[in-house]
Amino acid sequence: MQEIARFLEISPVEVYGVATFYNQFRFVPLGKHHIRVCMGTACHLARGKLVLEALERELAIKVGETTKDANFSLERVACVGCCMLAPVMVTGDKIYSRMTPFKVEEALIPYKQEIQQEGSNKGQAS
Repeated sequence: MQEIARFLEISPVEVYGVATFYNQFRFVPLGKHHIRVCMGTACHLARGKLVLEALERELAIKVGETTKDANFSLERVACVGCCMLAPVMVTGDKIYSRMTPFKVEEALIPYKQEIQQEGSNKGQAS
């Protein structure tokens, strides 16, 4: 950011202000499986916050963080446009509708299995 500030001849604080305002700029790399939880009005009213909290517990990270193994990252988003399916969780291009805290663990199973499979394949290749 300091390099950009020097190039543009503006203060680093101005660059930081822009970088923190737009979602496209990130200070932490995204995980292989980036999970977004909708917190728009419909999802909020349908207890989306409980889904978000369940994901934080299950992944042992907070919103905006990435797991140490870089397999998962968690983000809270304003709206994904699936209000009729609230609350909604999105991973890649898969939409999980009518989520509950109890469905979180089940929704993560395929991703965790994929990670385990990749790990065992790497072990076999060595």
